[in-house]
Amino acid sequence: MGALLDGVNHIAVLTADMDRFIRFYQEAFDATVVMDNPNHAGNEGERMVIMTIGGQSEFNVFEVPGNTQANLQTPMFGRGRLDHFGLNASDRETFEEVRQRLIKLGASDGTITDFGPKLSVFFRDPDGLEAEVLWNKDAAALADG
Repeated sequence: MGALLDGVNHIAVLTADMDRFIRFYQEAFDATVVMDNPNHAGNEGERMVIMTIGGQSEFNVFEVPGNTQANLQTPMFGRGRLDHFGLNASDRETFEEVRQRLIKLGASDGTITDFGPKLSVFFRDPDGLEAEVLWNKDAAALADG
C-alpha cells in the first residue's frame, strides 16, 4: 500500500495586506491565484484567496478587517504550535533561482544551510511569516542512479 497521504494540501495564513501577499508569492514562486472571494463565508470585507504554490500545494489566505494577528512577530520556537513551514524546490537550479528572487525581494540574506541530505534557505514574507525553501540532495542522487 504506499503512503497514505500525498503531501500537504494547503497552509492557511492571515495577512494584513492581501494584494502585497499575492504580489510577493507571485514574484518569489510564480504562485497563481485560483480563487479570490472578497466576502468569504458571507462576511463583508473578509477576503479569502486560494493560491497554488507548486504541485498540489496551496495557500488559503485570509485578510480580516481589524485582525492584528498577521502583524505579530515572535522568535523561532516561541510562535506556538506552528513555527514555520518548508517548501520543496524541484531541483538545484530552481532552488538557486528562488533563492535569488528572495534576496532581490529583500526577504532573505540568501544564506544556505546544508542539513546533509537537504539544502535550505530561510525567508520572511512581507507579513513576517518565516518559511524556508529546501532542495532534497538525496532525491537528486537517487535520480542519477
